[in-house]
Amino acid sequence: MGLKGKYELPFELNNPELLHNQSFVSGKWVKSKSGKTFEVVDPGTGKPWIECPINDASDVDDAVKSAHDCFESYRKVSPRTRAQLLFQWDALIRENREDLATILVHETGKPKAEAYGEIDYSTGFTWWFAGEAERIQGTVFQPSLPDRRVFTIKQPLGVAAALVPWNFPIAMVLRKAAAALAAGCTMIVKPSPETPITALALAYLASKAGFPDGALNILTTDLEKTPELSEALCRHELVRKVSFTGSTRVGKLVARLCSDSLKKVTLELGGNCPVVIFDDANLDQALAQVFALKYRHAGQACVTANRIYVQSGIFDKFLEKWTAEVKKIVVGHGADNTTTMGPVTTARGIEKAQSLVDDAKSKGATIHVGGKKLEKNGGYFFEPTVISGIKPDMDIAKEEIFAPVSTFIKFDTEDEAVKAANDTSMGLASYCFTKNIDRMWRLFENLDAGMIGMNTGNSSAAESPFGGIKQSGYGKESGKDVAVAEYLITKTGTLTLEGQA
Repeated sequence: MGLKGKYELPFELNNPELLHNQSFVSGKWVKSKSGKTFEVVDPGTGKPWIECPINDASDVDDAVKSAHDCFESYRKVSPRTRAQLLFQWDALIRENREDLATILVHETGKPKAEAYGEIDYSTGFTWWFAGEAERIQGTVFQPSLPDRRVFTIKQPLGVAAALVPWNFPIAMVLRKAAAALAAGCTMIVKPSPETPITALALAYLASKAGFPDGALNILTTDLEKTPELSEALCRHELVRKVSFTGSTRVGKLVARLCSDSLKKVTLELGGNCPVVIFDDANLDQALAQVFALKYRHAGQACVTANRIYVQSGIFDKFLEKWTAEVKKIVVGHGADNTTTMGPVTTARGIEKAQSLVDDAKSKGATIHVGGKKLEKNGGYFFEPTVISGIKPDMDIAKEEIFAPVSTFIKFDTEDEAVKAANDTSMGLASYCFTKNIDRMWRLFENLDAGMIGMNTGNSSAAESPFGGIKQSGYGKESGKDVAVAEYLITKTGTLTLEGQA
């Protein structure tokens, strides 16, 4: 496969074979039927560095039929063999860690250290689901009638489609695809227009690991054709399952499309995640955990700290410590080893962040640090920002920020904090910091979120069920049994025995 010649790559890879920029269908690198392409931009410079096919609805049928044909044989592959394939894929990803991190930096803008972190986090999924492949088991039992026996078996659903976001493109592909492939399903991935190259690199390594042609297909497209391509995948009769990570608005559209044919759907949607810090918390622990949570990938994570509630007795002290740490952040291109925070990934992110900050300022909020776009190398940079005096009528209190902007709100009582934290339509994650064990258990039960971080800002791992409640979606990814179950059906068999008393 030849790369497009009009761009000069801003990096060199140890393994040049890893870099592909055509869609991957049935083990082949293919152009779109239209022949059209779109540019992939480095957020750190604002410059395009490669291009990919603009697939649309006309490209879906071939990819789905390829995945379905593969499924007919792959479903019969033994769990041990599926596990071995996943382990081999895992090994190849780890072997190419340096190059994958380089690509990731130039697609997402995140610093190299964070790119390594994402890859290490991501391979947790290939490793975990390799083990889960052999733990898929049915049951046999005697029901109420003495001459009956009931059996259950677990079988793979079929072709699955994954619609993945740009903020953690390697992790989101592996979390979905590893579970599907462990279950015996095949998968078509539609990566975000901002980050298609990492998905294509993963497909190349999956093929090298020995997965059969069609087991993992990748269809790239641009922002304009994303709705058309996604809808065609959701509507295709041979697609049995759709897994989507993204905004609540789009998640509702995906659910609506899939409801027409009653497809199984997993939705991991937006978050407006609160952090509640009590005056008996270890301030250094809380600061370290929440700071990393907030400014990782310039605040562009669904589980990031969106609203930070600090009890009145420690509010001023904590805000002072926080602001001092923010001033130490080094903003720059992710490939620069001195950078501790990169750009936001899209120009749209800059516009939204500025709008939220300006609205808060106009309504009386205090900006302690930052608050505006940072002109640097033509990239999409926004200053690390700290705001206090947040009120419920401000847009920044109600919307998911998705930028390096931290907001602080003072509270007095536990009941007040819980009520404020839960005052959102979202319910993805919440975080609390206290050394009072009774309070910790109350918060675990009373905070309305699918995941609760208790004295920690990092609660996501392959072995932990991941997913939200309310308008943050439904279904679980990761964890024992539950994630693979999203790609399985349970079939019940009933047997009547002759001559049984």
